Amino acid sequence: MTPILVTSADHPAVQPFRDVKERDLTGRDGLFIAEGEVVLNVLCSPASLCEPVSVLIAQKRWEGLASLLSRLPESVPVYVAEQDMLDQIAGFHLHRGILALGRKPQAVDMDGLLDGIEARDSQRTVLVVASGIGNHDNMGGIFRNAAAFGAEAVLMDSACCDPFYRKAIRVSVGAVLRTPMARVGAASDIVERLKARGYEVLALTPSATMQLSQYKPKVRTAILLGSEGPGLPQSVIESCTPVGIRMAGGFDSLNVAATSAVALHHLVFG
Repeated sequence: MTPILVTSADHPAVQPFRDVKERDLTGRDGLFIAEGEVVLNVLCSPASLCEPVSVLIAQKRWEGLASLLSRLPESVPVYVAEQDMLDQIAGFHLHRGILALGRKPQAVDMDGLLDGIEARDSQRTVLVVASGIGNHDNMGGIFRNAAAFGAEAVLMDSACCDPFYRKAIRVSVGAVLRTPMARVGAASDIVERLKARGYEVLALTPSATMQLSQYKPKVRTAILLGSEGPGLPQSVIESCTPVGIRMAGGFDSLNVAATSAVALHHLVFG
């Protein structure tokens, strides 16, 4: 693979990488920006559900990344630039020195996704349902935990932020790129459709009387996570099995990403 040297921020091939932070706010029409070696490694791996489009790296990193970059399809160009030029293109100091442009996987229907999962006839199926998660750090953390504990998929309602936002991908250490997902309109609709397919849906809420430690995992289980602050609507909680995580005195809840980790560990290994 021969890298292509970029000496001008106006080079047509690197325009998708221009002013990364501003472009993140407006969307990329089915594309996304991945940052850092760990995420690039996932994008280049067989586990990735996404397609690499191009890569832009600091020239000083070329030698150290040569083995990783050799896993890219031959059709994917790799551009290199001096650090100052790279910073000018990105619009901020890119200390990791690595950006990649990727294409999101084709959106899938929730039922089609679940049909594929259930066809594998696993002994235990665990799903994550995210409702109103608007913080990209939390979204990335949820995807990281879903991958770490073997959740089959993440289902999101329409009020959730985009998991392909650069920061969410980075916080997830690339898990967003390899985790099956589907987006559905309302959390209540997701819950009812899951229950119709035989899933018990656990609503994680501090108001629950049942503690997670008391819950015996079923063959098909989904955990429902709401945004910090307002949490889940009471009507949605009442349609699920409310479950809480025991806290020390004077504290009532965890960060939503931490909550997902505790719940998933119990459901998968409990």
